[in-house]
Amino acid sequence: MRVPLKWLSDYVTLRLPTKDLAHRLTMAGLEVTSVEQIGESWKNIFVGEVLEVAPHPNADRLRLATVTLEDEQHTVVCGAPNVAAGQKIAFATLGAQLADGHTGKPMKLKAAKIRGVESAGMVCSERELGLSEEHEGILVLSDDAPVGTPFAEYYGETVLEIDMKPNRADGLSLLGVARDVSALTGETVREPELTYQAEGGPVDKLAKVVIEDTDLCPRYTATVIEEVKIGPSPPWMQRRLAAAGMRPINNVVDITNYVMLETGQPIHAFDYDTLAKHTIIVRRARKGEKLTTLDGVAHTFGPEHLLIADPKGPVAVAGVMGGLNTEVTDKTKTILLEVATFNQLSIRRTALALKVPSEASRRFAWGLPTELAVVASQRATKLLVEFTGAKAATGVVDAYPGKPAKTRIVLRRQRLAQVLGIEVPDDQVESTLGLLGFEVTSKPDGWEVEPPYWRRDVRIPDDVAEEVARIVGYEQIPIEPLAGCLPPRIPQPRRELRERVRDVLASAGMQEIVTYPLTSREALEQVVPPERFAREEPLAVLNPLNAGQERLRTSLRGSVLSTVASNQRLQ
Repeated sequence: MRVPLKWLSDYVTLRLPTKDLAHRLTMAGLEVTSVEQIGESWKNIFVGEVLEVAPHPNADRLRLATVTLEDEQHTVVCGAPNVAAGQKIAFATLGAQLADGHTGKPMKLKAAKIRGVESAGMVCSERELGLSEEHEGILVLSDDAPVGTPFAEYYGETVLEIDMKPNRADGLSLLGVARDVSALTGETVREPELTYQAEGGPVDKLAKVVIEDTDLCPRYTATVIEEVKIGPSPPWMQRRLAAAGMRPINNVVDITNYVMLETGQPIHAFDYDTLAKHTIIVRRARKGEKLTTLDGVAHTFGPEHLLIADPKGPVAVAGVMGGLNTEVTDKTKTILLEVATFNQLSIRRTALALKVPSEASRRFAWGLPTELAVVASQRATKLLVEFTGAKAATGVVDAYPGKPAKTRIVLRRQRLAQVLGIEVPDDQVESTLGLLGFEVTSKPDGWEVEPPYWRRDVRIPDDVAEEVARIVGYEQIPIEPLAGCLPPRIPQPRRELRERVRDVLASAGMQEIVTYPLTSREALEQVVPPERFAREEPLAVLNPLNAGQERLRTSLRGSVLSTVASNQRLQ
């Protein structure tokens, strides 16, 4: 999980130095594996404004751009087709380290005469800045970019790479990380704004949702957004998505990805007008059903796969990828926004079987709370209304057959002290859990705790004790030797015999070898009688990493002979 700190600071105030913050998060269980400084090499690059664009006197495809850096002006030769007066841009002065726009190789900017005109500077593309491979045009900044500011200060970013563990599905979101930062530093979490003005008609008159297999889909919400204008998303949103490792596409797709990274909830937008009867049906696939997904690959399904369908057939693979037949395009005017919860085991198996891993399927496979669906739906709808000029329908279609019971956990003081080995003051326990979003009720002998909806991993008293320990700090827990006696030795005759045989064979001059358990069918055919293949075909590996390692061996002979042959060539 890539966590841009400027984005993270929207939700929680960051006062710790980056190194200290990374250490505190790591000690709290969110292991920071690296810290990336985007823009560290942007020396002699500034935010500039294009004052004027004039034709080049000696070249039809080149133009002269006059750029101001607030206290100085430069006129340079520019070949970008999209440069225009009034734009805020990234301007490199002499000595700047850039990537060559054609080859991508590093270069140092020097003064040059281009078709007879002196050019001492450059209006930069994304590729020249090392941001992406885009070099057909210059990078255009937002209108509020401060002219004269060092580009690294304005556009640069510090990104934490966090190795999140599957039990912490909430950590695959900026808000999840912000909540841990809040608990570690005592700062308050600022939740994103969810309210929006709904000017459309009742959503239940515009769309219908039917869940046929409730065991695989406990909740499905849908909203309808009309009068959508497809275009680029705001520059600040594109910048954040790129820093988080996602490629900006258009405002609708970018908003769904933005909210997924923000809240942890995957979202999918359908072209409303392509859905038959404007009806969504969530069901198991029928044997032999087919769908071409957004990546252009045609898939065939069976009853083990969960599909999103309309009355005519499949329109998406639930929790994995949408269908090409309902894709949002530049011609889309109305979208149906899907925000749902799916069975994590089903999604994991489907993504593996179809070989379609995605950020969405990863989050579903780790398990998401049903309560998150409406929160993410409201957030995405608000941003769509704001940045696509759209009109949202009134209300949300909310099919919710799998509402879970609330979890209440009793943690006794005695158990907390027993698990941690230290006495934690009551007020520290309560404040720590409160900052993490837990509802805490004090009892004579401990606490009754209700985990927040986003912490599905907290289910027993020791889980709550662990939350206290990781925020208080594992380094605060003293190291003590194990108490009690060692358990008695359990005789293991077979293991002891095996070890004695190995010793005897080694003392007789033999060598033990350990070989890889994967081989090829061709290699097995050389050492296994044909009748054994007729009885049982060797198991095949679904995704072999190397040629010749696609079958589980049914005999050691091939591996042993291969090792002998290798050693004979060397000795």
